[in-house]
Amino acid sequence: MRITAPDNPTPAPIKLHNSPQPRAVLTRTALLDTALRVIRAKGYNATTVDDICAAAGVTKGSYFHHFTGKEDLAIAATRHWNELTGGLFASAPYQQVPDPRARILAYIDFRADIVQGELADVTCLLGTLVQETYASHPAIRAACRAGIEGHALTLVPMIEEARALYAPHADWDAQSLALYTQAALQGAFIIAKAQGDAGIAAQCIAHLRRYVQSLLTPSAPLCQAPDHPRPFTP
Repeated sequence: MRITAPDNPTPAPIKLHNSPQPRAVLTRTALLDTALRVIRAKGYNATTVDDICAAAGVTKGSYFHHFTGKEDLAIAATRHWNELTGGLFASAPYQQVPDPRARILAYIDFRADIVQGELADVTCLLGTLVQETYASHPAIRAACRAGIEGHALTLVPMIEEARALYAPHADWDAQSLALYTQAALQGAFIIAKAQGDAGIAAQCIAHLRRYVQSLLTPSAPLCQAPDHPRPFTP
């Protein structure tokens, strides 16, 4: 998932001397922005503190002033990711769609639009982290879960509204469908990584759209059988 505007998938390096913000804040932000890029490109286990420092252009002394180690940075990076992506989705065009069914479908379309580019720029930090650390780093796993489920919860109100209008008798609930959308998206990222091509993710997301649309499309009523069935004639 790209965390900047679609025409600028990679955040520009922060120039510490040109910003009015305190230097310490800029250094921390530079480390977090770098962590988002490097961990998505190399994975958590293959990423070293030296990699982050070199890419961010800061010293290890500065790094350890802000973070106790790599796990501490990863947990902070999940929060940074949630803030950036939260802003991206809050201002996305689908938020302005009045009809709730059209809005959730526009959300899925938006997710397809932002998976165009290099894999490291368009895949999800949380999914990348949790796949490697779910058993070895419970604190990172918990941070990733909070981020994924937190985003899913933002979809629940529009799904509930769409369900009430278009599928009031459905046997599924909005929260489970919201979480399923995230499962499908994360799966799309895994397939894209396996094939080395972000394009396949868009195809997977298109199937997600069809599925959600089918859930929210009223089905035609079943024809009732006649009281007295007609006799069979060959």
